[in-house]
Amino acid sequence: MNFLKGLIKFSPVFLLAGLMIAGYDALIAAPLAAIYAFAIAGLVSKVKFQESMDAAMKSVSNILVALFILMFAYAMASLFMSSGVGASVVNLALSMGVTAKTVAIVGVVCTGILSVATGTSWGTFAACAPIFMWLSHIVDGNPYLTVCAIAGGACFGDNIGLISDTTIVSSGIQGVQVVDRIRHQGVWSISCLVLASICFYVAAVVMGLPSESVDGAAVVAQIPDNVWEVLEAERPAAIPLLEQIATGVPLYMVVPLLLVIGLAIFGCNTFACIGSGLVSAYILGQFAGTTGTVNEFFDQCMGGFAEAGGWVIVMMMWVAAFGGVMQKMNAFEPLAKFVVKCSKKVRHLMTWNAILSLVGNATLSDEMAQIVTIGPVIKEILEDNVEGSEEDMYKLRLRNATFGDAMGVFGSQLIPWHVYLAYYVGIAAGVYPLFELQPIDFLRYNFMAYIAVFSLLILTFTGLDRFVPMFKLPSEPTVRLKKKTTETKEDIKENIAA
Repeated sequence: MNFLKGLIKFSPVFLLAGLMIAGYDALIAAPLAAIYAFAIAGLVSKVKFQESMDAAMKSVSNILVALFILMFAYAMASLFMSSGVGASVVNLALSMGVTAKTVAIVGVVCTGILSVATGTSWGTFAACAPIFMWLSHIVDGNPYLTVCAIAGGACFGDNIGLISDTTIVSSGIQGVQVVDRIRHQGVWSISCLVLASICFYVAAVVMGLPSESVDGAAVVAQIPDNVWEVLEAERPAAIPLLEQIATGVPLYMVVPLLLVIGLAIFGCNTFACIGSGLVSAYILGQFAGTTGTVNEFFDQCMGGFAEAGGWVIVMMMWVAAFGGVMQKMNAFEPLAKFVVKCSKKVRHLMTWNAILSLVGNATLSDEMAQIVTIGPVIKEILEDNVEGSEEDMYKLRLRNATFGDAMGVFGSQLIPWHVYLAYYVGIAAGVYPLFELQPIDFLRYNFMAYIAVFSLLILTFTGLDRFVPMFKLPSEPTVRLKKKTTETKEDIKENIAA
């Protein structure tokens, strides 16, 4: 009976997952799942409607700061795409000269940096797919190796970028600062990018790819007209970026990106970092001729606010409300008990949190839905079952935020039915129709995703993260499982009684 009751309480998750897999937009799936969760909470757990409403509103209020950051992040991403910041990154990469052996390396590094600058993996892939796919074609590279490189690199900034929606939301749910999160995982993230670059080069050498170089910037001029039509329909923000790559932008347009990254490394407030990027991009764009009047600048900021509020923020609020109701009726309690039962150390429990995030992503087929749905679950598992100083608990919450984001963004690259790969396949087919790409093809050589996902699991479980600067988790006895503490007290009582 208890099992059946627990299954019914968990059924809203099945509904949300089913709707997402069936192709329904999150703006439809999340409200329907939330309404169903309200009904289940009342019927099965006898939770009053007002109590469910209060739980939903509290869950939404927990991510309010993240939502404000997200609006400003979208404004900065839009300005970076149009002012020449993004184009300067790509042109710097292409100026090195590209061969069939190096096109994948340049692709993964370029998209990695560009995704940090723009905060969007989807926008980065749409902007770089035409360049690197046709560049790979011209230098006789391997198209599968190249498309996996730019797909994995595009996710890099979505996992660690200051203005990435997934970075912001996953941090907000766990109650940690975005800049602290970036510093915590920075060395690990960059190490993954370096290792992936090495793997792409080794793969190119093993394949025996040629070494003749071409002028990469000239490739934009050779992109067919129908490709521009696809981008106009699917990702219009990529068009000005591509045009600036073709015409060229001053080298100093990379300064806003460096400024934002530098301030983040030094621990400045997130709003200050984003504000510096917005202002510096506009001012330098005036000298470069890529930005207009002040009113046009405000209009672009307003457009960024509207873009975030028109879909992402509304979806996040619904999913957060859904998560709040699920927590109110303790729908995840059986899952939490299972995790704790299988954990003998704090590291084991944290590894299970990572696995739950990955499984949630595979179930929901959407990284943002996973972050907002599973994020509160792993947060509750941590807070209810681990004790330690506030400083140590904060470090564990930082890792939880990394789990939600990394297993969502990089994990999506290893899930053939994920919405991420469906989008990538659509863009790739439109901009480079010379070969038929399937979602499973992104699993062939996506070294970035494989390295990120499996290294995070292994480092956390084994404690080898102590060798990665700023990435070490506190361990026993500094932090400890509460069940172990309880067991010890019971043993003492039994010994005294004996």
